Amino acid sequence: MERIMCKSKLHRATVTQAELFYEGSVTIDADLLDAADIVPYEKIQVVNINNGSRFESYAIEGRRRSGTICINGAAARMAAVGDEIIIISYANYNEEELKSFKPTLIMMDKGNKIKDIKHTNEIIEV
Repeated sequence: MERIMCKSKLHRATVTQAELFYEGSVTIDADLLDAADIVPYEKIQVVNINNGSRFESYAIEGRRRSGTICINGAAARMAAVGDEIIIISYANYNEEELKSFKPTLIMMDKGNKIKDIKHTNEIIEV
């Protein structure tokens, strides 16, 4: 059996552009893609913290060190410039791989710079 797990996420990234008349996808600064181990055209989920919307798309590479997070195509109606979002990538893992599984969690600041990187699967006490 395989389980679908959160492989990585960019947490609280800020939308810098929304381009309705583009063929789709989310443009992400190449440095952020590298940090989150997301490759161009990989399927991603985007969660908008400001309005609660969720959608799936794929990542495309943006200019390095630009901080670009651009929502393209029809999804541009689901996020406005300045909205905070979470970008999540998933992968399938078998039971053996899960023994050493640790997702990569990238914590972002308002300027889309990396504040912290965590590699953990710790249980959070509530």
